[in-house]
Amino acid sequence: MMHCVAMRYCKEIFSGVFLVMALLLLPGQVQANGDDYIAIRKEGSGKIALVLSKPAASGGKESGWAERLDVESRSGLDFTGLFSLIPPPLNVAGPRGSSSQSINFGALNSVGAEFYAGGAVVQKSGNVVLSMEVYDTLGGRPILRKTYTGKESDLRSIAHAFCADLVELLTGRPSVFGSKVVFVSNRSGFKEIYMCDYDGHGMRQMTNTRSLALTPVLSPDGQHLAYTDYASGRPRLSILDLAGGKRRSVARSGNSIDPGWRSNAEVATTLSFQGDQEIYLVRPDGSLARRVTNSRGIDLSPSFSPDGNKMAFVSSRTSAPQIFILDLQTGQTKRLTYNGSYNTQPSWSPQGDKIAYSTMEKNGEINIFTINTDGSSLRQLTSGSRQNESPSWSPGGDMIVFTSSRQGQKKLFVMNAAGGGQRRLLQLEGEQMQPSWSLRLK
Repeated sequence: MMHCVAMRYCKEIFSGVFLVMALLLLPGQVQANGDDYIAIRKEGSGKIALVLSKPAASGGKESGWAERLDVESRSGLDFTGLFSLIPPPLNVAGPRGSSSQSINFGALNSVGAEFYAGGAVVQKSGNVVLSMEVYDTLGGRPILRKTYTGKESDLRSIAHAFCADLVELLTGRPSVFGSKVVFVSNRSGFKEIYMCDYDGHGMRQMTNTRSLALTPVLSPDGQHLAYTDYASGRPRLSILDLAGGKRRSVARSGNSIDPGWRSNAEVATTLSFQGDQEIYLVRPDGSLARRVTNSRGIDLSPSFSPDGNKMAFVSSRTSAPQIFILDLQTGQTKRLTYNGSYNTQPSWSPQGDKIAYSTMEKNGEINIFTINTDGSSLRQLTSGSRQNESPSWSPGGDMIVFTSSRQGQKKLFVMNAAGGGQRRLLQLEGEQMQPSWSLRLK
């Protein structure tokens, strides 16, 4: 039987979040003509051909806002990998405020655009007011009209609010905009927890234990950060209230490691106070809710289906670590992974259909795979790039953040759900590992 230290070591070898976006936006009114544009894009159907015009502006300050909004919007949409951004034709549209008849849909169609987005930015009562419209170029009709209002310091967030609406309109899925990534870094000389925006911007340190802080994950509502804290000399589950700053630990003997939120009211973790290392549900105040596994061997790394009714986890009950799925309603457990002798770090897609995980290969590489929750459609996403581990899904399930040592030190990378577009998430000294991608608060 593996010991806790060995499992922790494997976890580090193999080495989310739901935080409110700090927007001071006033409510915008969405108007759509015709049927709802929901899920009109299917997986694998190719990139969305979009012409995005810089917002019209009059005045020096407004022109500067328009430039910044355009840069942030283009950068954000490009990050998603969902769009092919086509330069606007010179004669694309008339002035903002005119009817759609003034938009040259013939010119847009001639450059292969499927959709056109444009608008204007003005100043009202000291606030930035961005009005945007999105058109279906084939039908020549508007599918989105919305106004976004905020302070000048909110320009990035205003641009991302529009991008979020656009992505969710055209895909029917939550976007990355407004989401956060929590991760572990040793840049300070200690392994502490940090948080950044979906694209690596806005990084800040979340813990200062001057010890080891590992396996971070945020509750769905973004109110609590759960992580494994070694400050006391042994691993303990700590839950940090992000609003009040109060930290609670699970007051049990033995070890407590590797949390995963089931809901805002319950986080799962592995505890050893009864001897064997089993998974329990714990409340945010640190009290125990109930035990959920009961088997010979070590159970850890819980990850839940979107409805919270099923839990993927790693178990040594069959000797080498494999991934299992527990139905919390029926109590039935089934083994999910059979390919490979060392499978760990399951991450359940927010779409509910797939689980990403890490596999230690015979050649010493660690690679990331996805598999359907019924065990079908096994797919390898990484190869030939040393150690790739700790996969975590984006809010819409179309991207994955992970750790890779392909450039020497462990760094954070992102890729799409099929394994394409692999690139560094952020430039930061030291190592970064164990990322967890949050959902986005509406």
